[in-house]
Amino acid sequence: MQLSSQQTFNQALIRLSVLLYQVDNKVTLTEQDYLEELLTSLDWQSPICREAFFNDVVYQTRLALDTGEGIHYLRSFKDDLLFDAEKAMEVAMAMTGIDGDRSEEETEILALLSHKMLAKALVYPASATTESHRLN
Repeated sequence: MQLSSQQTFNQALIRLSVLLYQVDNKVTLTEQDYLEELLTSLDWQSPICREAFFNDVVYQTRLALDTGEGIHYLRSFKDDLLFDAEKAMEVAMAMTGIDGDRSEEETEILALLSHKMLAKALVYPASATTESHRLN
């Protein structure tokens, strides 16, 4: 089954959120609550249930961070975030700020997203959507 662009984006959004809440090695209740709210708000259209996907993402993210490959992991799904770069940045900003303290690691990822990975899509949203559809 081929996943829709929306579903691929939803999965990338979950990956990004988990990465951001684990990167500083502190998981707060407010971060968990925000993530739970995000998960339930997504229109899930996958043969893999949301909970199983989430559990796998937690494992994959922890593995990437423990081996020093967090940025490489982020790069592996950055193209899927282009589907709605504004929403991706909105979620990233919320996830990193919800606990009232942005760590150095969180700030580094935000800078990468806004200045490199999603920059063009944030400045020219229509061209990023066209490019994203062309890639699918």
